[in-house]
Amino acid sequence: QVQVVESGGGLVQPGGSLRLSCAVSGSSFSIYAMKWYRQAPGNQREFVAIITRDGITDYAESVKGRFTISRDNANNTGYLQMNSLQPEDTAVYYCNVRRPGVQGSNYWGQGTQVTVSS
Repeated sequence: QVQVVESGGGLVQPGGSLRLSCAVSGSSFSIYAMKWYRQAPGNQREFVAIITRDGITDYAESVKGRFTISRDNANNTGYLQMNSLQPEDTAVYYCNVRRPGVQGSNYWGQGTQVTVSS
């Protein structure tokens, strides 16, 4: 069974930085595309960033220039580096991994809380 576990969330002041990790077990991370989503209370879950198996990245407009998504296939781990954090970034952040073109290959972590507040 594939397991996805996020970590690295916490409380940070505006302007600060956090690095989230997404650890995958039970399968080779290299076969998956990885996405980050976030959800604030009362809001829809929204797309944040994606990295493909080939390392191609894309970001939501709200985080461009501040967040960087990356992957380390040798360690079965993906990352989301978050800089210049603002209160509007406060949310539960979720990692999603999916094997392109394979039905049923879609796995979510439990989420990690990010709170940006002074």
